[in-house]
Amino acid sequence: MDCGASLTLLDRDAVGGEPLRIGSSRPHVVIVLPGLGAGGTEHVVNVLANQWAARGWHVTLVTFEAPGPPPYYHFDPAVRIERLGLPQMKRSRLGAIGASARRIFLLRRTLKKLAPDVILSFLTRTNVMSLAASRGLGLDVVVSERNNPALQDVGPVWRFLRAKLYPSAFGLVTMTTGALNYFSPAMRRRSWVIPNPVDLPATGKPRRNGAVLVAVGRLVPQKGFDLLLKAFANIRRDFPEWKLVIWGEGPDRAELEAERDRLGLQGCVEMPGVTSRPGIWVETADAFVLSSRYEGWGIVLLEAMAAGLPVISFDCQWGPREMVDNEKDGLLVENGSVDALAQGLRRLLGDEPLRKKLGAAAAASAARFTPEYVMQNWDQVIHAVLAARGNEELSPC
Repeated sequence: MDCGASLTLLDRDAVGGEPLRIGSSRPHVVIVLPGLGAGGTEHVVNVLANQWAARGWHVTLVTFEAPGPPPYYHFDPAVRIERLGLPQMKRSRLGAIGASARRIFLLRRTLKKLAPDVILSFLTRTNVMSLAASRGLGLDVVVSERNNPALQDVGPVWRFLRAKLYPSAFGLVTMTTGALNYFSPAMRRRSWVIPNPVDLPATGKPRRNGAVLVAVGRLVPQKGFDLLLKAFANIRRDFPEWKLVIWGEGPDRAELEAERDRLGLQGCVEMPGVTSRPGIWVETADAFVLSSRYEGWGIVLLEAMAAGLPVISFDCQWGPREMVDNEKDGLLVENGSVDALAQGLRRLLGDEPLRKKLGAAAAASAARFTPEYVMQNWDQVIHAVLAARGNEELSPC
């Protein structure tokens, strides 16, 4: 090698067959995730894929879901989508082991075929399978945790595999410093803290009437909608004009509907399911509440702030405190306390000037998390991988 030559990465471009150089505008990035439904992870993948594709990068999404309905979020036509046809679902222990092995086999075959320059993997189980599938292929994998690893129960087997395989990842991305500090030094030897971007799609004209409290999320215990129903029941007599709308779908629907009816909230609590388009819930919301027991980030809270809504949230780990400056651009209440949430809701719903003040401040505060700012951080991740691959492939002088 000529020591005076510039350092370049001569890796194969998986789509065009042309050499890729450090600084090139056409790297091939593969993003692995379970599916392309509605959710915070899917949202950030949508932002990343579309912006990189718009630059001319080659972007391929690999999911475990079966071919079927189109993705919830709109992707640039240049983004390639490969579905492996093995969606995650409840199985017996033996069946789950077999399904995971099959996913790893199919994913490995796909990664060998695509030969990407960078692999980004999202969510714990998918991260473990991506690392297992890529072993020995000479591919660099960056894994991203999207929840609270200290409180999210992924099970003993997946925890063990995560501890064994994460040190082999090129790097680790979390959304908060608290989540990053959960991992051992070996698992975060190369790491980045990157929050989710707020990127509300264009919606119609707001149809707010001054009395709709909104919550958004998957109907699962983590989101604490059972606590929210109890808190709302505590204040409903003082605010008969207010309605609570919980947007989302999930396995706890029947239990939550039963709890709503038990509390006598049938006429003032609606659970309409998933919105037909991303973000349109902001059109009818007058205030927003996040009742999660824990979060990885809590993107819907940030979306509500960006829309200029007054927000109230449990001060849960982790996420809300990074977005909300208590009493200035939103309200934070004691995590998990129904009484504290009820008191906060009573204060927020009963004080229109406070709602206006908090909403205006929230909109200004949310500007810190623009897609442009967040993309700069993800670009650094990609560039770090490309630079490292270039250094590895160059002979010493």
